[in-house]
Formats: sequence, C-alpha cells, structure tokens
Amino acid sequence: MEPPLSRRRFLQQSALAAAALVGTSRAEEVELPFANGARRLVAFPGKRPLLVLTHRPPQLETPFAVFNEGLLTPNDAFFVRYHLSGIPTEIDPATFRLEVSGLVKTPLSLSLAELRQMEPVEVTAVNQCSGNSRGYFNPRVNGGQLGHGAMGNARWKGVRLKDVLAKAGPAEGARQVVCNGLDAPVVPATPDFVKALEIDHALDGEILLAYEMNGEELPWLNGYPLRLVVPGYFGTYWIKHLSQLSVVGETYAGFWMASGYRIPATPGGCAEPGAAPGKTLPISQFKIRSFLTSLSEGAQVASGRDTLLRGIAFDSGAGLTEVQVSTDGGRHWEAAALGQDLGKYSFREWTLPWKPGAPGPAQIKCRAFNRIGETQPLEPLWNPQGYQRNAVEAVNLQIS
Repeated sequence: MEPPLSRRRFLQQSALAAAALVGTSRAEEVELPFANGARRLVAFPGKRPLLVLTHRPPQLETPFAVFNEGLLTPNDAFFVRYHLSGIPTEIDPATFRLEVSGLVKTPLSLSLAELRQMEPVEVTAVNQCSGNSRGYFNPRVNGGQLGHGAMGNARWKGVRLKDVLAKAGPAEGARQVVCNGLDAPVVPATPDFVKALEIDHALDGEILLAYEMNGEELPWLNGYPLRLVVPGYFGTYWIKHLSQLSVVGETYAGFWMASGYRIPATPGGCAEPGAAPGKTLPISQFKIRSFLTSLSEGAQVASGRDTLLRGIAFDSGAGLTEVQVSTDGGRHWEAAALGQDLGKYSFREWTLPWKPGAPGPAQIKCRAFNRIGETQPLEPLWNPQGYQRNAVEAVNLQIS
C-alpha cells in the first residue's frame, strides 16, 4: 500500500515548504515573559500561526494556550525544531528509501510501502526539545530563548525500530545504531545532524519509525515521510526525514553526541552558574514536569467564584502518581485529580476546584510526582546549556 499522498499534493507541499524559507507575511507580535522575549506569530506551510524564533532553520514554538485545548497537540500547532538550514523541500514518496547498513547480516533498502506492510504500532508520547523553557534560565544562557512551548504530545503510528533491525540482523559486536535524516548543512564545515542510540535501547521495542501523527501522515515540518520516535527521550533523538540507520561496533563520536547536547555529569545534571562543568554525558531522558494551562500569567479571576484549575503533567515513562497544587504561592499544597491516562509517555491532565479568596494578588504553583519518587525542584537547577528545566513553575494572577 502506497502512502496516502498523491504526486500532485507532494509537489504542492514541496513548494510550500520551500516558500517558508524565503519569507513570511505581516504577523502579530507576542511578548514572552523574559528578556528579549518578543516573538512574531507566523503561519508556515501546514501550520497555524506559531511563535517564530528563527526562520532559517525553522524554529517554531507552540503558543502555550494550545495546551489547554486537549491532551493531543494538533499537528498544525506542533512545534518545529531544525538544526540545519538545508531541510528537504522535495521528497518523492515513491522513490524514498530507508537504508539500513553497517554491522548487519542483511543490509536493507526499504520503501515506504514495505515499511507500511510491517506490523503497525501506535504510542502516545511527548516530544520535548532539550532547551524547552530556556528563556527562563537565570543567569541567562546561550541558545534559542524558548518559552514553554517547545513540546507537544501526539499519537504516533509506525513500525518498531526493533522489527526493522531484526530484518537486517545486527551482527556480533553491535554497540550503537547511528541515525541520520535528509536535512543537511549548508556549509560543508557544519557537522551533519546525526544521533546514536545504544543497541539495547534500539532493540527494546518502544522506539518507532513513525509515518503518521494523530491519524494523519507526518507534517512536512515534523519529519515527513518518516521520523524516529524515542518515547521519554528529548527531541534531539527524534530524527526527522529519517533515511539512514547504521549499526556500529563502537561509540559514535560525531559532533552532536560527543560535543553537542551534553549535560554535567552531576546529580540533576546541573552546575554552579559561571563554573565550567567537568565531566559531561549525552542528554537522554527528560525530567518530570507539570504546568497550569487554564490560566495565564496576569489573568483576572473573580473573588468567591468557583474556578476549575486545569493543567498537564508528564515524565519520561516511570508513571505519574500525583499532582499537587498550591493556590497561595507554595505555602500549602493539595492533591489534584488526575484525568484520562493515554499511556505512560503522554501528557496527563490534572484538575482542582478553587474558590478565589479576597481581592488581591495570587500565585498558583503545581508539582508532579511519579512511581520512582521523582518530583520537581522548588528552585530551578542551572546548567550552561539551558537544558532540561523542570522546576515548579509559578503563575501570578489577580483576584478581583
């Protein structure tokens, strides 16, 4: 069965994707609550207006209000993060191939049709950029100054990486699987964006090669026609436009593993501001997080009126057990009700009824807990890359 994409539509999407790199129309401006937080809302091809950090390569953040629309992030609102400006603008689904090579008994060249003939699997999972919320770091750090919208939750459908590797047959001595996509550097000196997975992780049956997202084919800017889905791990491993898998017998030493996306090898992955970390290790699983989504910073709420606080929480797959909420700035906490469970890698909704008291300022905080005893720190942990923020977030309101 061929992917549900006509040749005509394929050409249209290619032209639109190319146009996105050239320029955009007049756009609304939004101010995120940190220094240099001015952003434009621009509609790229296949996307509703999103917050633009850079045009080339595309870095588009989801407006935070979207997370109050439901547990699944709509495809047209899902964040976009590229490292390289040479993103593909033409991919023919009929000739596209996934190459599997290296330390394997049978090298493979699989078409989309062949991949779709394999057993399909679905998982609902959060994809979160390593630098999500970087703009809130204090002292400030280099890198894209993102708000809380460089994340999203989707229902991914595809085939298990384990099953694809089984067809190839990893040979004795296999240690890692090196993953590459069709995006490429514009300047030869720029390292290609390539990531590696430990062989045991690659064979655990949870990683997918996804060709659908929320019941539709992958959006172009989210990796059409095939992307790696690594549940519980930061998006740096979720290679878009996946085209090559190579099984190797050593630790891959490419830039984006050996130098980029590394954190201090300390408890919490943190360091003292201004101090260069000693030993580092590649970033991997994200940390437990929770957010209030039903009210935004500075919102007005009526004194004495019943108000339902609502938010989301997630972790890297251990499983949430509780979300606690404080309506008085952290002095007292009470348990919220957990909503529908879409799977251990998904957003989980929480709700708490609240009757605001006397007029004046109020501050809402929330914190999540999971089955292995993890929770969120009350104060942010700092590292020089601005990665994996998961502090308890505060939303300041005005009771009137």
